[in-house]
Amino acid sequence: MPRIRHKALDCSPGCTVEATLELIGGKWKGVILYHLLDGTLRFNAIRKRLANITQRMLTMQLRELEEDGFVTRTVYAEVPPKVEYSLTERGRSLEPVIMALKVWGDAHTGPARSIAPGSGTARSS
Repeated sequence: MPRIRHKALDCSPGCTVEATLELIGGKWKGVILYHLLDGTLRFNAIRKRLANITQRMLTMQLRELEEDGFVTRTVYAEVPPKVEYSLTERGRSLEPVIMALKVWGDAHTGPARSIAPGSGTARSS
């Protein structure tokens, strides 16, 4: 399903947050960006780090990240084909955001914490 794009970011005070989440939100994009912070990775290396992602979904997410200017795809003319992905300057600019999400997640999720049903808040087990 094609993504709905903002034509202008003057719709409301929170519109830029919404637009940003459209670009990097979802289950996989933030995780892909996080792993690419370590440096250039080949397709299969990314796939191994994301054990539950399908090849099709990884391809779609990488294409969207490339289309939005966060990731560069480099294809080498060899057999078998070698394709590498790395962050662009725009993608690298998300490092503080991605790391802030990681710090928050380390503090508020994980085995020692669970979400109380219906509360939307984490509680210690």
